Amino acid sequence: MVKTIDRETLRSRMEGGDLLLLEVLGEASYRQGHLPGAVRYESTEQVRKLAPEKDTFIVAYCSNFN
Repeated sequence: MVKTIDRETLRSRMEGGDLLLLEVLGEASYRQGHLPGAVRYESTEQVRKLAPEKDTFIVAYCSNFN
């Protein structure tokens, strides 16, 4: 199920370290800037390795620097 998360909840979860934060844009965008602790999404297999537990809280995001 896909849900939207508000900034305050995201900030709280980031501070608590209890989430997997995925940037879903290309490598150039990731190098240009990303949220602290974010990992660039590369594949479903990568996510399975980073979050082997089915109940892991995952936030995927993208942004546009243009």
